[in-house]
Amino acid sequence: MARGDAPEDSYHLVGTSFFILGLGTLLPWNFFITAIPYFQARLAVVNVTGEPCDANITSPGDAFNFNNWMTLLSQLPLLLFTLLNSFFYQCIPEMVRILGSLLGILMLFVLTAALVKVDMSPELFFSITMASIWFINSFCAILQGSLFGQLGAMPPTYSTLFLSGQGLAGTFAALAMLMSMASGVDAQTSALGYFITPCVGTLVSIACYLSLSHLEFARYYLDKKVSHPQAYELETRAELLQADEKNGFAGSPQKARLALEMEPEKEPKLEKASVLVVLRKIWVMALCIVLVFTVTLSVFPAITAMVTSSRGPGKWSQFFNPICCFLLFNTMDWLGRSMTSYFLWPDQDGRLLPLLACLRFLFVPLFMLCHVPERSHLPVLFPQDACFITFMLLFALSNGYLVSLTMCLAPRQVLPHESEAAGALMTFFLALGLSCGASLSFLFKSLL
Repeated sequence: MARGDAPEDSYHLVGTSFFILGLGTLLPWNFFITAIPYFQARLAVVNVTGEPCDANITSPGDAFNFNNWMTLLSQLPLLLFTLLNSFFYQCIPEMVRILGSLLGILMLFVLTAALVKVDMSPELFFSITMASIWFINSFCAILQGSLFGQLGAMPPTYSTLFLSGQGLAGTFAALAMLMSMASGVDAQTSALGYFITPCVGTLVSIACYLSLSHLEFARYYLDKKVSHPQAYELETRAELLQADEKNGFAGSPQKARLALEMEPEKEPKLEKASVLVVLRKIWVMALCIVLVFTVTLSVFPAITAMVTSSRGPGKWSQFFNPICCFLLFNTMDWLGRSMTSYFLWPDQDGRLLPLLACLRFLFVPLFMLCHVPERSHLPVLFPQDACFITFMLLFALSNGYLVSLTMCLAPRQVLPHESEAAGALMTFFLALGLSCGASLSFLFKSLL
């Protein structure tokens, strides 16, 4: 893992820190969507903070359209700050961006936890919650972009650890919800304990980030990128060659280009990448990631959180949505992302990948025809719990796999000096797909 005279990552402290930081970047999104039953109970009637609430309250007749607005206001900041970060990241020091974002996230989580104990009208509660969601996801967008910049200076293994942490954030939130529900305490205490959990998680993330500057391994790589950019570029290319051989790309065109550029007698000549040139090379991958996330956010969680068990009242009905919607989705999504560590299929076929992404649109009518009790237009064709579980399993697995696949293949379509521009473009189109899906969720919910 180390380069030349690089120190070792003692006790894997740096790897663990980046894993926890990855977890921390997606805690806000996952803790808010998993708590949809709590928010809907607070918005249903006035003065419900002290009353027990059914954890499966997901009425599609909600006048606030909480699921849809929460999804939209979570993704629009990501799209906006992805653009702003590309232009203004040099104006604000990296430590200020990362530490400031983490502290902002912590304060908003503390506010959300405090509101559990505060009695207020549904209208005021909705307004405060939407404002919190907007600002907390704005901080997350800045945090994520800044940490990806740091990861560019680290060996590829640490990017994988960071992404694994992000993938497990949803599972962590779902398990926290299940534990709070199973604790047997009243709904208010349960909700308070649930929202205190991400406060602790964010504090741990802050401690992990501050520890990096005291770890020799992290300082070696982070300082080296600034002081010796050309040497860093050559060593990064060497690691890409090794990664290609490990993943079965020994004869790839990119390897030939990397090998030529690494010849010692030639000084690396890095030209500024043209955004349009890079976009022409990766437009298929960009289109695919937009399609994948458009489908995912158009029904998850706006539609899927409304599905209830057909077995009637009982323990299973209470735990049905947290388990079969959120826990199952996050677990299978993480599994799908992990599959690309073992194989990449389809690899170079420019037609099959978009076809697979388009086929995911079939999940939209499938979920809309599941057991949503209150509906005005469409019938229920799949009332069985097993149908919803099967759809969710395939939906989440395909989401994780196709997202990871497109993000892996995009850099292979470009020259090494264009990889940073390709990554920035893919991040933008990822945010665009999330925003498009969140916007479409209003339409699909109105069709129920």
